[in-house]
Amino acid sequence: MKFGGTSMGSAERMQVAARIIAEQSRVRPVLVVVSAMSKVTDLLLDTLHRAELGDRTAVDASIQSLLEKHLQACTQLFTVASGTGSFQEEAWSKVEALVAEFKRITNGIFMLGERPPRSVDEALSVGERLSAALLATLLNATGTKAEGVNAAEVIVTDAVFGNASPQAEPTRQRCRERLTPLLTKGIVPVVTGFNGATSDGRPTTLGRGGSDFSASILAAALDAAELWIWTDVDGIMTADPRLVSDVAVLDQVTYAEAAELAYNGAKVLHPRTLAPLAEKHIPVWSKNSFALDKPGTRIVSSFDEPRGVRAVTSMSDVVLVSMEPASAVLSGTRVMARSLDALALANVEVLVFSSSSYRQSFCFLIRKHDLNSALGALGSNLSIELAHGYLKPIEVDENVGLLAVVGEGMRGLPGLAGRVFTAISRERINIIAIAQGSSEITIGIVVRLDGLERAVRAVHAECHLGQPHLAAQLQ
Repeated sequence: MKFGGTSMGSAERMQVAARIIAEQSRVRPVLVVVSAMSKVTDLLLDTLHRAELGDRTAVDASIQSLLEKHLQACTQLFTVASGTGSFQEEAWSKVEALVAEFKRITNGIFMLGERPPRSVDEALSVGERLSAALLATLLNATGTKAEGVNAAEVIVTDAVFGNASPQAEPTRQRCRERLTPLLTKGIVPVVTGFNGATSDGRPTTLGRGGSDFSASILAAALDAAELWIWTDVDGIMTADPRLVSDVAVLDQVTYAEAAELAYNGAKVLHPRTLAPLAEKHIPVWSKNSFALDKPGTRIVSSFDEPRGVRAVTSMSDVVLVSMEPASAVLSGTRVMARSLDALALANVEVLVFSSSSYRQSFCFLIRKHDLNSALGALGSNLSIELAHGYLKPIEVDENVGLLAVVGEGMRGLPGLAGRVFTAISRERINIIAIAQGSSEITIGIVVRLDGLERAVRAVHAECHLGQPHLAAQLQ
């Protein structure tokens, strides 16, 4: 089980998590992965930034805030139950020690005037370590044997600080040595999410979706029967409920569908998270810790799903970059290849790619925060062509949004794309670019930003995504 930041966001939420864990651990072995309390990682990052700038007052205030937040949770957790005084002292001592460790790292950054990536990774793991310490102590205080475990002891990664990748076999070996004995004894390991360490012990973090990724790495290493991801939503939905009023929670989705939805902006497990699970066919449940009566969504390899669209998602924080050779002398295909190579080296994710066969122009959609990196990489790789006018100046359009239509059941379904485009055109929304992968799981459509929300609602209604599921629930 993995508990996210909102599910660990207060003493009350930790108590709910502890009850869930206790109930399941009476039936079968349970391993727990925890995120930092909500907003704590942002606080840690900001504190490190302030330390780099030499702002001692802000750093001290942030560290005090970090300490008070966790000591307050500690007090609330252990004054509720009688006879937990020793556990409160234990938790209190752990919190103070971990905050002191974070302070030591910030002092080093303050003196250096810079943030070494290794130090940042070591510091950021403190948020999860605080959560693990509190939850493990709470479980022990309420009668469920548990032990906090720093993931640096069990998840072995490469040395790419800030976005490390796990090494499967060494991680499996460490898990057998450290975690399997606890599970065999009926002890619940409460493992930190988001972090790991190199084989020689240097702290690392796993980047975007890190805590979910930690859970999937451990599930695969231990050959888990299932992985449960506890969040603050009922499951994977047919659209963003903030945009569409009649969304439905999907009972099941495939790994491929979940990956495509996440890639195109939905708050679903990151594609990297799903990879270790898909290889071993370990099913995943996305559940709401705020609504325990909701069944959630099950993510599996395959099932007999209905034909057609399963969900619609969107992204607004994107930009469209367009490139065009100024002369036939320059091969458009070669420019495309070099552009994609430059983007890959800059770790820029391409969301949509579309090209013209005659003029050999092409465009691609990327996240807005990647724009500077992308332009820098392209400018460096194609500097001669741009300087001598063989390649027209790179154009950037920030007034765009991405709509993605996802569903494995779309494969080979005649007329579906036409219906989607017609629904968008009825709203008088102009389609700028279209892309469909060879797998036919996703159709990516780039539209003007001011029409994005209307386009999502139009496609959702055209494909009847809300009503059939709601009707089935009512029956």
